[in-house]
Amino acid sequence: MPLLAAVLPEDRSDALYHAYDGGGLEVNGPSILVRKQVGKNSSLSANYYVDSITSATIDVITAASPYTEKRTEKSVGMDFLFNKSIMSMGYTNSVENDFDAQSAFFTISQDMFGDLTTVSLGYARGWDEITKTGDPDFKEEADRQSYSLGISQVMTKHLLMALNFQTITDEGFLNNPYRSVRYLDPTSANGYSFEPEVYPRTRTSNAAALRAIYYLPYRASIQGEYRYFSDDWGIRAFNAGISYTHPVGKHWLLDFKYRYYEQNKADFYSDLFPYAQAQNYLARDKEMSSYSNQTLGFGVSYQIFPRSLRFIDKGSINLKYDYILFEYDDFRDVTRTGFAPGEEPLYDFSASVMQLFLSIWY
Repeated sequence: MPLLAAVLPEDRSDALYHAYDGGGLEVNGPSILVRKQVGKNSSLSANYYVDSITSATIDVITAASPYTEKRTEKSVGMDFLFNKSIMSMGYTNSVENDFDAQSAFFTISQDMFGDLTTVSLGYARGWDEITKTGDPDFKEEADRQSYSLGISQVMTKHLLMALNFQTITDEGFLNNPYRSVRYLDPTSANGYSFEPEVYPRTRTSNAAALRAIYYLPYRASIQGEYRYFSDDWGIRAFNAGISYTHPVGKHWLLDFKYRYYEQNKADFYSDLFPYAQAQNYLARDKEMSSYSNQTLGFGVSYQIFPRSLRFIDKGSINLKYDYILFEYDDFRDVTRTGFAPGEEPLYDFSASVMQLFLSIWY
């Protein structure tokens, strides 16, 4: 939730290790963030982020072979303070062996009505270049634009609320070149065959989110959020969450959260098409299906106030863990044998997400 006072971000450095493990996908790696104020009215930041990916997901093992790759992301940002306004801009470059993404953003926020209200506007642009391992002739591009509007309001001395809107337009190659759909094929030994996915080359999506935080008298807080999403591919989704932060003594903070997400399938999605090239657009990516997930999260932070190191104001050591359960309504587990096509058990899996990071303010 955005701050309600026109203040530059604090000088700080973060060192992070993250790990994800679920559904045959393992992702882990480090991240380093450095932010430093320059003069009284500007601040600079830089981030370096690495993912080591090992994938043997159900999508991969049913139509291809498990793989290992590395993603490296670098970003820089700048913030400028003008009276009660803050302008922010940044650039990010993310590189994989078959995917090169670049993006830039610009936002401006303005405090008004006695600094009780903050209005923010944002624009972001992304340029993706997609290639395919094993096919030197394959090269596609995708362009993405994002427009955002946010309003934050101090409702009472304990309650802060924010309402945010976002519109995203995508154009170009929008699917994964390795993914396939399956269709009934009586000539095949298992009763079905595969063919490449085909997506529309444009997509427009809209989202609205309402968030609130209520500060309790004993330095604790309760946060809640609701977000609704829709696009012109037929997907409608929402998520709702609640979290609670509780201090223990002077140095410890405990966080607890629960989040629920649900969506329906895209108009051109099917787990099993009746025949090859059954329609103009074809998708079997499980992220395009009808599914839901639930997240239970826990976090613990230890606040450090060093007296012997004059150049450090404070620090914190943080550990966060999320357990996520995914359940699919119309995506079937084709790795299960002994079933007729289209009658396999529905797919589900669980995932664990861990973050361990050190933050230092100076």
